[in-house]
Amino acid sequence: MTITDVVRLSPETGVATVPPIEGYELLSPEWTETEYLAYGGPAREYSGGYWTGEPGAVRIDPWPYDEICVLLSGRVAVVDLDGGRAEFGAGEAFFIPQGFRGDWVTIEPTSKVFVAVTR
Repeated sequence: MTITDVVRLSPETGVATVPPIEGYELLSPEWTETEYLAYGGPAREYSGGYWTGEPGAVRIDPWPYDEICVLLSGRVAVVDLDGGRAEFGAGEAFFIPQGFRGDWVTIEPTSKVFVAVTR
C-alpha cells in the first residue's frame, strides 16, 4: 500500500449514498442527508477516542487497523515507505487502511478524535 491508499474524507472522495429513512421518525418534511462512503466491510474489533501528540515521528509497519482521524488542532503527515507524503491540518479528516506501511509524523502539537477498526 502507498500514500494513494490514504483517503482524505470529503464529498469529493466518497461515494454519495442517500440512506433509506425507514426506521427514522421524520420530524421535518425537508429532512435530507447524504453519506459520502469512503470505506467499509466486516469488523472484528473497534476502538476510538481522543488523542494528543507532540512533534516527532514513528514508523508503523503495518498499520494494525483501519483508522479514521479527525484533526481538531495541529498538523500531521502520513508518509509511505516510498516517500509519498500527505499532510493534514485542523478540521480535516482522513482514512488510513489496515496494512498501510509508513510513518506518522506529528509536525506540530496535535489533537484528534479517532476510530480504529480491525478487519
